[in-house]
Amino acid sequence: MAASQSLDISYQTLYSELIQRSLDDSFTSEFSADGRFVAVEVKNKKYWYFDTPKPEGGTQSRRYVGPMDDPEITKRVEAFKDIKADIKGRRRLVATLTREAYLPRPLQMSGQVVEELANAGFFRLRGVLIGTVAYQCYPGILSRRLDAIAMQTGDADFAQFHEISVAVGDSLPPIMDVLHRVDPTFREIPSQMDGRVSTQFVSRDKFKVEFLTPNRGSDDIAGKPVQMPALGGAAAIPLRFLDFLIREPVRAVLLHGAGVPILIPSPERYAVHKLIVGSRRKEDRDPATKAAKDRLQAKSIMEAMIANRQHGDLASAYMEAWDRGDHWVAAIRTSIATFDDEFRDFLRRELGKGISDLGSDPADYGLRDEPKETATKTPLAGLK
Repeated sequence: MAASQSLDISYQTLYSELIQRSLDDSFTSEFSADGRFVAVEVKNKKYWYFDTPKPEGGTQSRRYVGPMDDPEITKRVEAFKDIKADIKGRRRLVATLTREAYLPRPLQMSGQVVEELANAGFFRLRGVLIGTVAYQCYPGILSRRLDAIAMQTGDADFAQFHEISVAVGDSLPPIMDVLHRVDPTFREIPSQMDGRVSTQFVSRDKFKVEFLTPNRGSDDIAGKPVQMPALGGAAAIPLRFLDFLIREPVRAVLLHGAGVPILIPSPERYAVHKLIVGSRRKEDRDPATKAAKDRLQAKSIMEAMIANRQHGDLASAYMEAWDRGDHWVAAIRTSIATFDDEFRDFLRRELGKGISDLGSDPADYGLRDEPKETATKTPLAGLK
């Protein structure tokens, strides 16, 4: 199977530089020079907060920044006064990466929505961009071209753990104010389960913004909106499998404007999660098309990671999902069975290498060698 095309090393370097400079500049735009960073201990763990004095002797305001054990955040806190914004330079980097390296640029509306939420503090509050807009960032992260057919979307999905939303003690501005800065036609879609709150917002042109949170409780709460204190009045829909996706996100930059620093799922978790949800789309409009898109994204990322020799990272995420129980295993099996024989055999062989390198038996995770004459007799060829 042919490997996905690698980006030239010069473009890989530019993308890494853009991530660094975008994150640096985000500090200068979010925090004013007259404030100060302070360390606060909460439940035996230390976090950075930013204090801003109120005018005319009022009380100061305090904003959450992030955990002190995040080296990237702490480094920028310590160097805060030395950071200089370089908007024009970053715009040139974005133009080079999109025009010369042909890295994907999001649709204008997608980019504007993500940028406004970033400026409002969504990613500072440990929110994660998910879905196809996040997928557009993986060519830069993986330094390889991915299937472009799976990059089109008319919505933007955002996720946050409920416990984080409660614990940070900070919030976005009113979510409608944030979205109206992009398009004043955005309106709330009241939840069918509780009309007092909204998890979705839509513009006149049908662009949809949705907020999600993991469901790790009873199925009784499925579909019921959850109040999210940090999301500026927005609620979120609880979803199964989402905790796996947004755990341990990675930093990336969306190639919009001067570059938007964001958090997205790690590529290995994104790929395995797409295998899972690709077999469970039953209530979506046009579920077959969306399931095919899920699997195409999963396949493209897995091929890129294997070409990068990231077998261990991919295998670790795959094994974690497999070990979570029968529903997870069934979903993974179902999706893999839809791929052609060549890719199933490739995945069995290469993913099996990663599992073996981690000290486990591939056969315990549905991957085993089979004679060619028997492999074609079952729809789950290459699986246990």
